[in-house]
Amino acid sequence: YWVVTTSIKPVDDYQTIPPVWFPTRPTLGHYTAALFNYRGLQGLINSAIVSTVATALSALLGTMMGYSFARFDTGGQHLSFWVLSQRFLPPVAIVLPVFLLYRSYGLNDTRLGLILMYTAMTLPLSAWMMYAYFRQLPSALEEAALVDGCTRWGAFWRIAVRLAAPGIVAAAVFAFIFCWTEFFFALILTSRNAFTLPTVFRAFLGFQASQYGESSALAVISLVPSIVLGMLVQRHLVRGLTLGAVHG
Repeated sequence: YWVVTTSIKPVDDYQTIPPVWFPTRPTLGHYTAALFNYRGLQGLINSAIVSTVATALSALLGTMMGYSFARFDTGGQHLSFWVLSQRFLPPVAIVLPVFLLYRSYGLNDTRLGLILMYTAMTLPLSAWMMYAYFRQLPSALEEAALVDGCTRWGAFWRIAVRLAAPGIVAAAVFAFIFCWTEFFFALILTSRNAFTLPTVFRAFLGFQASQYGESSALAVISLVPSIVLGMLVQRHLVRGLTLGAVHG
């Protein structure tokens, strides 16, 4: 509540003591300043593109990896655990090698660089979520399709993926939230062109004063996509999480 109201209060209203609980002179000036004066609009566009593409790649590759682990036991338990163990590494341990590698290939301060980084960061969790989900799905329908002449690839796309849609949605939501809110890699790997929305908040912090109104306005803007996405896929999200958590 306080963040939302601060975003529409004039400066003297949110700095006064005692505080003003209900805005009496609402204004959208903070939103305009955050989006245009502090390049928040460009950060919003970059975040939307990077998060959407990275989420799609993570969901696609994670679904294929999870299916492979569940149906063919690819690599045994060691490979599946190794995939998940990539998330055990703290980001600060890998950011320097990634930065040097990106600099060599010209990927620093590019959307492609962030997309590759975010896909690599979210893929292990997506793969494990889909692995748990596919293990709960009966393989009888896929086997029947194979008997009827369907290829293994066709059985995967036409049957397994459709049955696993709630699990894919759940994995995609988690991947999107991570990409949308990630700050550390975006701070190190971008500067003037590919910066994302979370990094814009740095501009509101000053040595003598901070722009609380603009910061609150940008916080409200950054919350909207996650809230809307959660409301749209709530039913599929619950199904995906509950079925994937049940072990027979």
